[in-house]
Amino acid sequence: MAYQALYRKFRPQEFSDVKGQDHIVTTLKNQIKANRIGHAYLFCGTRGTGKTTIAKIFAKAVNCEEPVEGSPCNKCKTCNNVNNQVAMNIIEIDAASNTGVDDVRDIIEEVRYSPAQGRYKVYIIDEVHMLSKSAFNALLKTLEEPPSYVIFILATTEPQKLPLTILSRCQRYDFKRITIETITGRLADVLQEEGIQAEEKALRYVARVADGSMRDALSLLDQCISFNLGEDLTYDKVLKILGAMDVEVYSRLLDYIIEERASDCIEFLDDIILEGKELTSFINEFTWYLRNLLLVKSSQENLDKIDISSEDIPILEGQVEKIGINTLIRYIHVFSDLSNQIKFASQSRVLVEVALIKLMTPQMETDYESLLDRIRQLEALVEQGVVIRDSNNVEEVTSKDRVSYQNTTDNRTSDKEDEKIREIAKALPEDMREIGRNWSRIVGKIPASWRPNLMKAAPRVGGDNSLILECSDKLDLGRIATDQHREELRTAISNIIGKDIDLDIQFQLTNNEQDGGKEHPDLTKLIKNIKIEYED
Repeated sequence: MAYQALYRKFRPQEFSDVKGQDHIVTTLKNQIKANRIGHAYLFCGTRGTGKTTIAKIFAKAVNCEEPVEGSPCNKCKTCNNVNNQVAMNIIEIDAASNTGVDDVRDIIEEVRYSPAQGRYKVYIIDEVHMLSKSAFNALLKTLEEPPSYVIFILATTEPQKLPLTILSRCQRYDFKRITIETITGRLADVLQEEGIQAEEKALRYVARVADGSMRDALSLLDQCISFNLGEDLTYDKVLKILGAMDVEVYSRLLDYIIEERASDCIEFLDDIILEGKELTSFINEFTWYLRNLLLVKSSQENLDKIDISSEDIPILEGQVEKIGINTLIRYIHVFSDLSNQIKFASQSRVLVEVALIKLMTPQMETDYESLLDRIRQLEALVEQGVVIRDSNNVEEVTSKDRVSYQNTTDNRTSDKEDEKIREIAKALPEDMREIGRNWSRIVGKIPASWRPNLMKAAPRVGGDNSLILECSDKLDLGRIATDQHREELRTAISNIIGKDIDLDIQFQLTNNEQDGGKEHPDLTKLIKNIKIEYED
């Protein structure tokens, strides 16, 4: 007997075999049991989610001589005829190759004749959105009022292309993408019947690559079995045959980006191209890795939402300490834009190289996330004792002659004033210190409608554990000094530092910036004085 592909061999023959579409299966079974069968159905959803399969099972069930709880018995003559593909009253039509009005007129002509066997004549029209406008118009009247023995099942991946007149005449069922857990369980059952051993981690990866499609998952599994014929299916073998890379590989690439090692990034790209990795797949997988990092960075409660094996979670947890949320969001935006551009690019490799360099040089961009990333880089340099003279000139200060960053950038400040600032900084409450360290992140949590106004305000230390926001512009002050914005700022501070605080937030207009600075020191500058070492 000729070999049969897994997705055909293990195609469900009854409703109980269908995975991941319980909401549709239950509805259809109840209709059959209550004899409330409609005359036109529309099944829509992405490829491989079971539209045609459920249509065939439904067609078999409505004609079954002895249905069991709304599902076909698969024992009677009608069920056997359907299973053997010799049933005369179930007609499958591919609308992609039968698009014209003449093809629809043939259907209308056939509808006039009652079924030769069974109770219903069922027309399953696949990819129905491919029909021409005239074909849809010819089908309208018959679809609205067909004979009592006719059922139409229209299947499509693009329901938005159907005329509203067609949609209004059908019961619509939206098929969901099948979850990774459901696909993994089905693949395990298939391999058990085939007598093949496989690692759960390997099956889970196949399920993730399938992207919600059971048919794609079975086809990929078939491919992996053929490559490793007679051997157990391991995670490493699946990665090899599918041209994929391990989490550790993406972790290494991200380290190169964080450390701004451009040559290593380009060499990494060379290696994956030589290994035959498809760049579109590489972009999607790296973006998915960044998404997982973002979830881990946001909250430990998100670990159950990460599609990754438990062995790889420590890799993510170790890397989240090296990168901030805003930086991760910027990386994801860059690669998401790249995935759209590369589809139409003739030089896809060049685009990927540009994107990698862009991640390491936020000064190339002017969006909000990039500005925050540039601030992060500058703060990191300052903490290491590096003096920033201008955007193109960075000088490192040795331990012998290390001086205050404040003194280096502003020689007008006297030693006595510096000492006073350091004393104030050391006396700050811990909550106020946390606000100063995380001020840029706090601003990032503010709604975009008034965030630009807050960015112009200077956070200063007031008396009695109070935070003063000084503005040099009356319009900015009027914009941020509202009760609603005060509460939004308080909420943002609590979310960032991880606890509720008893903080009095005040607003004032600064007429003389130097006088205001002496009376109420800048909180962010005070924090820098805590971090930087001073030597006589």
